[in-house]
Amino acid sequence: MFEIINIERWYFPAVLQLANQIHGDNYLDALSLCQLCELGVKDGFNASFVAINDQNAVIGYRLSLAAGQWPIDQWCSTSQWPFAPADMAYFKSVGVLAEYQGQGIAQALLQASIKVLQAQGAKAGLAHIWRESPGNAAERYFTKAGASLIKVHADRWLALSEQAGYACPICGNRCHCSAAEMLLPFTTPVADSIP
Repeated sequence: MFEIINIERWYFPAVLQLANQIHGDNYLDALSLCQLCELGVKDGFNASFVAINDQNAVIGYRLSLAAGQWPIDQWCSTSQWPFAPADMAYFKSVGVLAEYQGQGIAQALLQASIKVLQAQGAKAGLAHIWRESPGNAAERYFTKAGASLIKVHADRWLALSEQAGYACPICGNRCHCSAAEMLLPFTTPVADSIP
């Protein structure tokens, strides 16, 4: 049994612990988590969520950023996107405690975020999926949700290792994992011109 609710500051310590346990030490810190959560709020709607069990303990989380409020960097293939960057939300991170995986929690978190992102005006969401996740489960989960691959980026988190001391659970202190840049449409793109 679990409940999906908007993330609040009192859940931050548990979310930090879970994110760093799953994705590696220094993946997130208190400041970056706070900033990411702020980027998910638009027009009074919060696109980031936690899953809690019946003891009110965090068993999963999803950080999602509102369209037009996240930095587009060299890992974004904007020319291949079917929507303008200002219409694209960003799925930053998700995690579910191991003992709760396989119960639909990650999918429920994703659907809650999509509903809010659409209410905020987003037409699609982009993610950089960790391809080296155990069994490439992250890419399979996002594909099952309807996302399609745009491009694979090598060394996606190397800069995080070098600048923030990120310790990848696969590579250690110099992450060479690749990211699948994937797009999940919320609406069908409109053709540039209609005959």
